[in-house]
Amino acid sequence: MKAPLKRSNAPIFWALFGAGGMLSALFGPMLVFITGLALPLGLLLPADTMSYPKMLAFAQNIIGKGFIFAIIALFLWHAAHRIFHSLHDIGIHAGTGAKLLCYGSAMLGTLIAAYALLAIGF
Repeated sequence: MKAPLKRSNAPIFWALFGAGGMLSALFGPMLVFITGLALPLGLLLPADTMSYPKMLAFAQNIIGKGFIFAIIALFLWHAAHRIFHSLHDIGIHAGTGAKLLCYGSAMLGTLIAAYALLAIGF
């Protein structure tokens, strides 16, 4: 008889990594362009596009909260997974401690982002 297969949590981390990678590929360059070039140089967008009242209104909207949360959380999980697997490439054979550090920091950042967005109110 064959021994039963051991359950793995790897599909959860691969799904978060893949979603974060897709989101960072689609929205990352746009966010860098808007916040790093277009607004500071006054290109294509009005000067008050990212004023405090407008950004607060965006963050208080449920759709805005969802977008901000998805960007922060999935970017964090993508980075954590990439860093964890890159440790092997530089000669560090990561164990449970590295896994806890990488994924734990992504979880902590996700929880902090959720708390901060919920604290802003509606």
